[in-house]
This record gives sequence, structure tokens and C-alpha cells, in this order.
Amino acid sequence: MMTAEEFKQYVRSNGTKKAAKDVDIVTTGTFGAMCSSGVYFNFGHADPPIKMQKVWLDGIQAYGGLAAVDAYLGATELDDTNNMLHGGAHVIEDLVRGKAVRLRATAYGTDCYPRKEIDTYISLKTVNQAVLLNLRNSYQNYACATNGSSKTLYTYMGKLLPDFGNATYCSAGEVSPLLNDPYFRTIGVGTRIFLGGGQGFVIWEGTQFNPGVPRTEGGVPKRPAGSIAVIGDLKQMTSEFIRGLTFTKYGSSLGVGIGVPIPILDEELAKNCAVTNDQIVTAVYDYSQASRSRTVIREISYAELRSGEAAIKGKQVATSSLSSLYKARQIAEVLKNSIVKGEFSIEKPVQTFSMDRALRTLDVRTEKEAMQ
Repeated sequence: MMTAEEFKQYVRSNGTKKAAKDVDIVTTGTFGAMCSSGVYFNFGHADPPIKMQKVWLDGIQAYGGLAAVDAYLGATELDDTNNMLHGGAHVIEDLVRGKAVRLRATAYGTDCYPRKEIDTYISLKTVNQAVLLNLRNSYQNYACATNGSSKTLYTYMGKLLPDFGNATYCSAGEVSPLLNDPYFRTIGVGTRIFLGGGQGFVIWEGTQFNPGVPRTEGGVPKRPAGSIAVIGDLKQMTSEFIRGLTFTKYGSSLGVGIGVPIPILDEELAKNCAVTNDQIVTAVYDYSQASRSRTVIREISYAELRSGEAAIKGKQVATSSLSSLYKARQIAEVLKNSIVKGEFSIEKPVQTFSMDRALRTLDVRTEKEAMQ
């Protein structure tokens, strides 16, 4: 049993053949902003009962188009004033911290649900279910962002200074789960994972799953590729690994910690898990280009990104990560110890993901074109 970093060191000293024979499980970790996240709740029935139509938690609107007292709170939802400092992610963190939050709901009233409004407080101790349900987490590689314009840009990749003044990236690199199993041989529906300080499961491929991108000779994708949809009990989680984040002039996101155990099935998988930052490549894009098909300025390794500066357009540019390597390492270690103690079991996927997939785009189409 080894963490990803321990395993890479073992391979350097002993080679992949011996590593494949000696090591059973490699633990990985990542912690960073994962926007496509949220929580669904069952609040319990009031007396008289209400069929909640509009729902707010601490002023953040949740989606109530479910059963009577079920709702889904998205991490990036903002309050009605569009206050970018306070979003659904912050409410989620408050709940995990044990705080009570204000629940307000309105309804149109029916014979079986006559109540038309309710204003109360809830916590994780009072609700029946609070389940983290994230549709796109743990991106398998991601772009590096910079800014070639003359003005500062405020983006989901953070603050980008003008004239290529800085560059940001978001991955734990060689420690990150999906970069250690690039073809999803051990990760699929039913895989048990470390999630937010508790345990959870992979329930499907993540949205924007796009495995058909260019890859290195070792199989590592050089562009944003796979992702996973995950689920877990919010009541098990801790604020150490679930954090509400604010991106200046952009909005909120949820910081999520994920760890995935990778069984070393054979020497090929050992080679995949031996990947290091100098072998992981991503693309640098100019985010001042509004088009979805931004021009690739250059390809860059994570070793160069982690060095703190990179050569972009003939100048040395400061680089910084939106992903916490410290927490990624911590997650890999916690996961390893949990497996050793018998507190975490390894689950074989009940279904693997199709690698034959192309990412579709949203274009303006006629009805007929949309059917083709």
C-alpha cells in the first residue's frame, strides 16, 4: 500500500515490473474548485404540510422542482442580489461546520399540501438527508490560463493579469486520481472513493467526459479529458475537505477533496501510476479570446508549472495553482491509512466508462438540425 508519490519513488528505485509485483494499491488525491457540485436535501414534512415550489437557504435559491420537501442546492448559485461573495458553496460549508441555516420556502397550495409558506432553520442534525451530488469532479488534466489583453480578467481560473502577467492552472498533477489511471481501467460506476472527508462513490462519468483528446506516449491526456460524477453523505464530511470558495468578480465554487485508490492490476497500470509531473502536459490558452476554440499558445509540463514560472510569449511568467497540493497529499495519506486499518474497502466497478466519446458543443440550430 503506497501513496502515489511513494509509488513513483519505489518505481524509480526498483522498476515497474517489481513495483507491479510488490504493490497492491496506490492512493491518489486532489483538492480544488469543483463548480459542478451541490447537495440534495429532504427537509422533512411540516404540519400542515407544504409542497415547496420556491426554496432559499440563507438567501441562496435551491431548485425545488422535485418532490414536496426535496431540493437541490447548487454550489455556484448566488443570492438574489447576485452578491458574488456568497453562494451555495458557502451554505454547504456552513452546514458541514455544524451551523444552522435559514430555510424559507413558498408554495401555491394544494388540497394535500395546503401550506403556502414556511420560514425556519435547519442543520445537518434536523434534515433527513443531505447528500453531496456532484456531476463533474476531479477533472483529468485541465488547461493553463493566461491573459494577452491589456486589461485584468476575472475568471473561474482566478485573476489573470494583463499582457501575460501571470498564468494559473488547476490540478494536483502526478498525485491526481485520473492522471494515474488515464484509461479508467479501475475507476467506474461503483468505485468507492474518499469524498470531502467521508466516503462516497463514483456514480457515472462526469459531464463533459471527453477521452478522445491528444495524449502523450504514456497515455496521459494533454487536454481536459475525463471526469467523474460522485455522491456521498454530507453528514460524514468535514470542513477540512469541503470549502466554500469565492472567485473575485466571478462567483462561488466548492472546494472538494477527492481520493481514489488504484489497484495495481499489472505492469501496464504500474507504468501509468509511475507518471511524473515532467511527463504530464497541458495546454496554455489566452483567456482574453472569447471564442470557445481558443488558440493553444504552447504545451507545458506540470514540472515547469510547479517551478513557479514559465516561458510564455517570450517572457518568464509567474505561475500559480488553484489546486492544493498539500491537501492532495494529505488525502492520499489519509486514504492509505484508512485502507490499512480496514475502514475503507476497495470496490470493483460494476460498469466501466466508454472511451469512445466525443464532446459535443451547443450551437444555434433549427429543430431539424437538432434531430440530425
